[in-house]
Amino acid sequence: MTAERVAQVRRFNRTVTARIGALNDNYLASDRPLGQNRVLWEIGTDGIDIRSLRTRLDLDSGYASRLLRALETSGLITVEQIAADGRVRTARLTEAGRRELAVLDQRSDEAAAAILRPLNELQRDRLVTAMAEVERLLIASTVEVNECDPTNPDARYCLRTYYSELAVRFREGYDPATSPVGDAEMTRPNGVLLVATLLDRPVGCGALVFQPDDVALVKRMWVSPEVRRIGLGRRLLIELEDHARSTGMRLMRLETTGVLTEAMRMYRTSGYREVAPFGNEPYADHWFEKPL
Repeated sequence: MTAERVAQVRRFNRTVTARIGALNDNYLASDRPLGQNRVLWEIGTDGIDIRSLRTRLDLDSGYASRLLRALETSGLITVEQIAADGRVRTARLTEAGRRELAVLDQRSDEAAAAILRPLNELQRDRLVTAMAEVERLLIASTVEVNECDPTNPDARYCLRTYYSELAVRFREGYDPATSPVGDAEMTRPNGVLLVATLLDRPVGCGALVFQPDDVALVKRMWVSPEVRRIGLGRRLLIELEDHARSTGMRLMRLETTGVLTEAMRMYRTSGYREVAPFGNEPYADHWFEKPL
């Protein structure tokens, strides 16, 4: 990370906040600042529990409470406790809040159109394409990858979803009980499991199984469809390689199947070469390795 890159990010942030009017106390001429309007939009017509709202917007509890109190005082929302669990509170729009949200949506459309209007068609395409790429990269920068116990609820969710996806994609189905890799193999000192989270939601995983002769076997590589195409699979693979190096492994190996075309492409472009069959994975028909 260079000082020039940091400076460019700061210039970008200043340009965006000024251009979209984030510095105004009455964002979108609503008599409220951006923070309150964003919370109003996030609550939406279906409502949202406060914990999910704080996580989604990365707000500390004190600031979130102040934003909600201001909207409640204005008569735009109500905050209720769910009877089944007094600890869970849900924010919902009032009728006035729904009317206000409709106005905000219309003004937001107008503000977006005002940014595009001075540009020619080619420039509009370039800007929208660049914005989509920036959005993907910002999401990627929000993802955290950490070592995780296979019995952790986030790990169980990732593995269960991974197995379900394979059961659909494999013509003969998929039975995880036939795999030679269980929880013990993905737990140190036998191996390691990494879990990726986005705003506290599990969205990917990857595991290593340490084998004799300083060989690390890659297993359980999965990325949620909601975050595909942001490079998370490759990031998980690189972090697994780093873990293998730090443990003294000399060779990465993996078994996969041609049905998983996107995985095959990622392995090949990450320096893995196809080799003769090894191991006893019943669903494998392609085998790869990469020296460390």
